[in-house]
Formats: sequence, structure tokens, C-alpha cells
Amino acid sequence: MSSESSIHTRLQHLGTAPCDAQHPVAPVGLPSIRTSTVRFNTVEDLEKTYQRKSGGERLVTYGRMGMETHAALEDVFCALEGGQRAFLASSGLGAISMALLSLLSAGDHLLAADCVYGPVYHLSNTVLGRMGIEATFTSAKDVQALAKHVKPNTKILYVEAPGSLLMEMLDMPALAAFAKEHGLILVTDNTWGSGYAYQPLALGADVSIVAGTKYVAGHSDLMLGAVIANDPALIKTIDTNQYAMGFSVSADDAWLAIRGVRTLPVRMQQHARNALDVCQWLAQQPAVRQIFHPAWPDDAGHALWKRDCTGSNGLLSVALDMSPAQARTFINALTLFGIGYSWGGYESLVQWVDTGFLRNHAYFGTLADTAVQVVRLHIGLEAVEDVLADLQQAMQKAL
Repeated sequence: MSSESSIHTRLQHLGTAPCDAQHPVAPVGLPSIRTSTVRFNTVEDLEKTYQRKSGGERLVTYGRMGMETHAALEDVFCALEGGQRAFLASSGLGAISMALLSLLSAGDHLLAADCVYGPVYHLSNTVLGRMGIEATFTSAKDVQALAKHVKPNTKILYVEAPGSLLMEMLDMPALAAFAKEHGLILVTDNTWGSGYAYQPLALGADVSIVAGTKYVAGHSDLMLGAVIANDPALIKTIDTNQYAMGFSVSADDAWLAIRGVRTLPVRMQQHARNALDVCQWLAQQPAVRQIFHPAWPDDAGHALWKRDCTGSNGLLSVALDMSPAQARTFINALTLFGIGYSWGGYESLVQWVDTGFLRNHAYFGTLADTAVQVVRLHIGLEAVEDVLADLQQAMQKAL
């Protein structure tokens, strides 16, 4: 398979079992290779492995880092993100922790976009704060305005694009130029794009983080995270710290993720089509104040999405002119939508967003002073006419 092949083609062939002169018969899919102990024939073999590993090769001497199944999944993340090396963690938040704990030290300052995943605030207020790492959360919409928050000890510019909850698009090339100008490492959460719909490393980011729990796995049945980078120095630092902190992933979860990613392009394209149909319907509803979905032409970030992204997905939020009681009725009346915090699986989900937390997001803007209720929808792979009918009946009951 050529490295020039389409990502659609490469996702069907990465991680397949070898079939060559040494393995003339092989299954299609690489099996889940589980182990704790890695055996060596001789002491010399063990020593050679350590030497090659210290030189930067991805070799294992103990099962924590995983065998061929894990290496195949790392290759998948590198193909999706355009990276040279991927490091696996047991969840998306685990991957965020791995990246930040690898690259920050006591006394450093973290500059973060205010639209990042909520648990990053908690990570900052607990672990990072206890370690003497200061953090500032602010809008990253006006890139030049970030300069007033840069300190002599600022080490990382951390963003998420599109942002959590309201899907705020950010100007990644401009952020990359700003980070380079100020000597910062640009780290971004790319779970929304998952490499297929958005490739921040190609736009100048230094480190990309993906919760493989979502679209990569695609079936709501595993927890997984990945950190992807290109720069050799960053790769070496993350590699050393991943080993030191003992991050590990089940071989079975790695195998499930490889199986799930085969259909990633087909799933994300259908999610995206369904979501736009839902946006079209929502735009006609009197109770809808604003739709947050960058692929929607009326979204404030649509121009950036059109310039930088290669696709979309099924995630959107909507601001509704409803009372809390009406929002509760609307959500409880939905029959095809499960109530849950995740997204990226094949099923439709709904989350009632705490607008109190959204006041931390500058992107919420003037809506912060209104009585709107915000509902996040993940539009699944059900027939979209059934999804629309479900939303219609729930809206009627709420109003």
C-alpha cells in the first residue's frame, strides 16, 4: 500500500495481519495480542532490544506499552493525524493528562482557550495547581489579544477546535504562528475532527490529542485516548513520560478501535449529513435562538470550518427559548436520543448543558445574559426522518 493512497484506503489496510514469506497464511484482521511479560531468547537479544529502544525505535521489553495490536493502532492515529508518533492512553482525559504532565514542569504557566473540555479546568485546579503550574483560561478567538496573557514562564498554548459544548472554530494557523512567535508549544484537542475531518498538525499545531472513545472507536463500547506529534524532541519527551507514568491500554480495546476505525469515513459522512438535516429543521423552529455547528452556513465559525476542515460530524448544540421545565420536558420526551455525556457512537444522544459553566466561554457572548437553555445533540446513524419526527414530537410537548 502506497503512502500516497487515500486515507479511506489506508484505514482499510493498516493493522491487518501480515501475509508474506514468513507468514504465508494469515487472517484479515490483526488479533488482540495480550501480554504482560515479553520473553527473550537470550540476554544478548534483550540487550539489543534495549539499545534499539533507547535509539528511538518503538520496541517493547514489557507488556505495558503493548505489542503488535497497540503498534497498529498507533499507526492508525499517525495516518489520521499526519503524525510521526502516537502514544496511547486509557481515555481522552488520560491523553490530555499525559501531554500536559509530559510537557509542563513546576513553575510553568499554561495558557488555555476558555472553550476547552470541562475536565481540563478540573485538572488545572487539582493536579496542575498542586504541582505549582499556573493556568490562565481565556478566549482564543482574537489571537493577538492572547499576547497580554503570555508570561515569561508560559510554556504551552492549549486549545480545542472546534471547542467543547459550542463547537467554536479557532484559527489554527494563526494560533500556530502566535505560539511560534512567543516560543510556546501549541497543543490541541482534536477529538471533534479525529484526524478525518480536521488535521491540526498540518495547520501548525505541535501536539494533537484525540479521544478515540468517540469517532475512532465509533460504537460506544471502549475508552481510549491518543497523543500525536511530529517534532523529535517532543516525541522523546512524551515517550519518556508515558513510560514513567505507566499509561497503558487494553489490547482488546486497541483491537476494537482498529475494527471500528475501518468504517470511520462512512460513519462520519453520514453523521454529518444527518446533522445538517437536523440544523435545517431547527432553523425553522420559533423556539430556536441559535445553532452551534461549524458546518452549518449560519454558524459564526463556518468560514474557518470551510477553509480548514475536510469534513464534519454529528455534534451540534442549540440555544432554545425555553424555561428549565420546558427543556426538561423536551429532553425527557425524546425517544431515540439517550441522555448521556459522550458522543461519537452510532446512536443519537442528548445532553442538557449547564449554562452556568458556559459563562466561562466568551463564545457564548450575549446569550449569557438571557434565559435560554442549551441542549447538545449528537445525531446518530438512525434514519434522519425518524430523528426529525422524534425532535418534532418532543418540541411540541415542551411548548
